[in-house]
Amino acid sequence: MSSLRVSWFASFLLLATASAAAADGYPSRPVRLVVPFAAGGAVDAVARTLALRLSEQFSQKVVVENRAGASGNIGAEAVVRAPADGYTLLFTASTLVVNPLIMKDKPPFDPARDLTHLALVASGPLLFVTPASAPAESVQDFVAKVKATPDRFSFAVGGFGAAGHLAVESFKYRAGLAVPTVLYKGTGPALVDLMGGQVSGMIDPLLSSLPPVKAGKLKALAITGSKRSALAPDVPTFAEAGYPEVNFSTWYGLWGPAGLPASVVDKLEAAVKRFVAEPDTRAWFERQGLEPSGVSGARFRAFIDQETAKSREIVKLANIAEQ
Repeated sequence: MSSLRVSWFASFLLLATASAAAADGYPSRPVRLVVPFAAGGAVDAVARTLALRLSEQFSQKVVVENRAGASGNIGAEAVVRAPADGYTLLFTASTLVVNPLIMKDKPPFDPARDLTHLALVASGPLLFVTPASAPAESVQDFVAKVKATPDRFSFAVGGFGAAGHLAVESFKYRAGLAVPTVLYKGTGPALVDLMGGQVSGMIDPLLSSLPPVKAGKLKALAITGSKRSALAPDVPTFAEAGYPEVNFSTWYGLWGPAGLPASVVDKLEAAVKRFVAEPDTRAWFERQGLEPSGVSGARFRAFIDQETAKSREIVKLANIAEQ
């Protein structure tokens, strides 16, 4: 073997050894957890809880970085383009898999190809809420009133392609409601207008919609889960109200850039499993109306495939598309 080839081979072994050592020592510096939405929403709240616990596990800071825009695509693309070393991660929700199905300008990346699927962190049902002063006392009553005077009703959506958006469009389709959907730049402004009566209804995660219900500022007519929530036991499911197909959940997951080293993937998956198993974590999630998961690997990818198929079906049925 020539001296040049020996030198090249030695350099290759040195680089491979250094990379493996770096991965085995992960993390040795702060980790960025990119949240592709504004601070203050449900995704941000769950991400900050995860970041705090991971910081404790790793003895390294896990810092949440909010990079909002384009229904989550700006932040997600930043992670796609980051080095595959585990120091830049993505925490987001179902919009990641819905965006390619509904956006006119498709995301400049493929979530299935360009990201490493790490773990499903949590999921939970959504509440159908109306202004507290609204006259409807049930889903059936609401539908009847909308059909009688459709020009007086509208739905609010806090994020294009979010679980609440798909749930609203599914409900409108199943109930035959021809009313507009008003898109807001975030859940907060949408809830403010809903409480003020500027819009008529919204389907949103319990984390953000239940507090104003408890405060008497909104009224909950139904929940999208397969069973009633212990946090709102008097609120019937959509199935009980006659619309079993309106069974959506909001869910939150963790991703990294494609090509993460196996040792980094293993450490992150194990860290999420420890996080969701902590009694304090489980109690916090329960108070938000969420169920911790920790599902990773092939099971997480299978979950994503199922959710993508479900979303594709409602996008087609309700003809959801960006204008």
